Amino acid sequence: MTRLLLTTALAATLAACSDAPGQARSQAQPGAPEETRPSNTPTQRPAFAGQTRAPRLTTATAYQIGAFASGLVRPWGIAFLPDGRALVTERGGTLRIVGRDGTLSPAVQGLPAVASGGQLGLFGLALDPAFASNRRIYMAFAAPAPEGAALSIVRGQLSEAGNTATLTDSKVIFRATPAVGGKANIGGRLVFLPDGTLILTVGDRFRTRDMAQTLDNHLGKVVRLTVDGAPAPGNPFIGKPGAKPEIWSYGHRNSLSAAINPWTGQLWTVEHGARGGDELNIPTAGKNYGWPVITYGEDYSGAPIGAGITQQVGLEQPVYYWDPVIAPSGMAFYDADLFPAWKGSLFIGGLAGERISRLTLKGDTVVGEEWLLTDQKARIRDVVVGPDGALYALTDSDQGQVLKITPK
Repeated sequence: MTRLLLTTALAATLAACSDAPGQARSQAQPGAPEETRPSNTPTQRPAFAGQTRAPRLTTATAYQIGAFASGLVRPWGIAFLPDGRALVTERGGTLRIVGRDGTLSPAVQGLPAVASGGQLGLFGLALDPAFASNRRIYMAFAAPAPEGAALSIVRGQLSEAGNTATLTDSKVIFRATPAVGGKANIGGRLVFLPDGTLILTVGDRFRTRDMAQTLDNHLGKVVRLTVDGAPAPGNPFIGKPGAKPEIWSYGHRNSLSAAINPWTGQLWTVEHGARGGDELNIPTAGKNYGWPVITYGEDYSGAPIGAGITQQVGLEQPVYYWDPVIAPSGMAFYDADLFPAWKGSLFIGGLAGERISRLTLKGDTVVGEEWLLTDQKARIRDVVVGPDGALYALTDSDQGQVLKITPK
């Protein structure tokens, strides 16, 4: 992604946010960044001004936090049904329905066998665009395999009779290859694009990180599929010898967030770095996002990753990055009316950060960051906007909750 350095005058202009869709209104001038810890890689420099440690920009919005639902075990993904109830996946392999009053259903029956342990399990889910008529849902999960596990997608119909819910007519429509051993960097976030095609984020599986740079596999990629799991028409590598036709973009480490910008229709993702280098990206067809050739971070040992470089011709720069990491997981653009001052913000959950980062955007540029829920001390696994305009967040715990954030 080609970026021009922001001049001082432009930066001042960006700080004065307007009321246009796609950016949050501010009632305070930007100040120092929220992040005050030293960087893991102090010798690295951002590629353009504002690429990291954006100034603290608050709307001075008063909010309150309530436990909408409790008793979940490592909840991973949440999606609201048309009737106001919600589906929640638990990483161990369970799907539950959360009632409008926050009550939990028994486990939904009919799910496939799920490989668990470490980061393996049941992950993100998405409703079919025609759910109201076909009742179809899609879930990403780690499927057991002789080699270890393969990130896969199961599609099924949500059928309900009394208090019993079942996934019927289920079928595994996609399986990332190769299946490998190890229990880290799986990926697993699902989202539908406006054209009705399905996006799945696939992690590099940690030990096989170099495969993120080759096109003969799905690891370290974003893939784009039809509702039947076939390569979506228009994918950039269809017909290229040796390339997987499902690939949309590559050079990703472990993308655990994916959302559609409602004002542009573009896909945005956030991926985990190692020690430093969590990235916010706008994956574009056929582009290479650099991992592990370039990264804003270092290895867990403290050694450089690869040549220790952050830029290279032909490799895309992140829109924004964090160092130290927040371990992002789950994000949502806010386009509701319950919080008028937050309209246009991007909310990103943090696992290691134990908070939600609210980003103020000017187009595709991050111009401010504000930390929310810092007193909760909870690992935030997913963030969504409910049909009522409230923010809902999943806490990653054996005593997991669905938190509901409303105006105070």
